[in-house]
Amino acid sequence: MSKVFTFVGHSGSGKTTLIEKLLRELSGRGLRVATIKHAHHKVELDTPGKDSWRYKQAGAVMSMLVTSDELQLVADAVDRREPQQLAQRFLGEADLVLAEGFSHADGDKIEVLRRECSTAPRCVAEDGLIAMVTDVEGVYPQLPHFALDDINGIIRFMLDRLPG
Repeated sequence: MSKVFTFVGHSGSGKTTLIEKLLRELSGRGLRVATIKHAHHKVELDTPGKDSWRYKQAGAVMSMLVTSDELQLVADAVDRREPQQLAQRFLGEADLVLAEGFSHADGDKIEVLRRECSTAPRCVAEDGLIAMVTDVEGVYPQLPHFALDDINGIIRFMLDRLPG
């Protein structure tokens, strides 16, 4: 199963930007990396009226749209919404998975804490935090800390935690 790292933090802290940088570097090293993003608001995942949408409306538990170079999967996620469960179900080809959000889910979390957003972490150490990416001093000193732009340090830390 793919190793999942969940990036948590306040809105505007730079989670998405950090994940983009990590993705570029990791995929540049030949790793297959997948992402999972948690949205707190309603998002239209499929275009109403199109075939794949019609199949879902007709009762399909999953509907996949495949083009010559991409595919999109829309599936029910009623009972399995945690990043580990989603990775196991859908992302088995990935070497690792970077999830964003999911502050309350189980699993390894790396918090992005940017002083201009907040100096108080979103999670507590007992929530599964394994590291901090921050410009705030003294937060959870027992955890490894990385500067907001230390992409290579964060990657080294994550790769050291991969199984086998």
